[in-house]
Amino acid sequence: MIDSSFPEQVHALLIRYRKQASDILDGNMEALVVYGSLARGDYLPGRSNINVLCVPRECSLQALAHCGSIHRRWGKEGIIAPLVLTRNELTQFSHRFPLECWDMKEQHVVLEGCDPFSDLHVDDTHLMFQCEQELIGNLIRVRQRYVEGLARPEAIAALLPISLNSLLACFRGLFRVLGYPASGPTTVLLNRLSETLGIEAKAFDEVWQMKRGLSSPGALELPRLLERYLHGLEQAIARFDELKTEGRR
Repeated sequence: MIDSSFPEQVHALLIRYRKQASDILDGNMEALVVYGSLARGDYLPGRSNINVLCVPRECSLQALAHCGSIHRRWGKEGIIAPLVLTRNELTQFSHRFPLECWDMKEQHVVLEGCDPFSDLHVDDTHLMFQCEQELIGNLIRVRQRYVEGLARPEAIAALLPISLNSLLACFRGLFRVLGYPASGPTTVLLNRLSETLGIEAKAFDEVWQMKRGLSSPGALELPRLLERYLHGLEQAIARFDELKTEGRR
């Protein structure tokens, strides 16, 4: 059942999308699921995409071609090409990409069929290992992209939202393992970050507002924002190391 809390226009859009997907896949669709910003409550009309997971009974070339037909119709409406995985592949996916899988498991809406996440287990040890890798990798990539962009303000404006996307998933995963609430809109998550872990989240929130089109730092402010963002990211990595020492992971 489609969530009635979705914006009215999105609700109507997904009803039509679900019908066409069911008709085209014709019995080969085990589940159709929305995840990402819409499921979390972060969706912003005109700026956010709609993320969909399609779980076919058999992932044949024909099934993928059918998904392509669906995307050809709905891609222009902001529904991006679906992630296509069978139930067995989803289980394997959870072992190799626990962070992404847990994020979908935690906040999703079933449009059609069964809930593919109802009995899916995500191991906390695997989750924390990937969180650590992603945090450090994120820092390295931000530095590299800043150098690659020749320290230009437009490079900073491009790299910060990309970095924040993966960073937010890490924070949610970290909260899950530590037993803190991890669901809900991103603004709530960032407030909890300061309150529960003592990580300065102001720069993360500034980038979040920029990503949503609610603020537009100028050429003079962007380098200062990047400096604050890097400080927060380095602080998050240091806090993660402290948690390891304390045996809380």
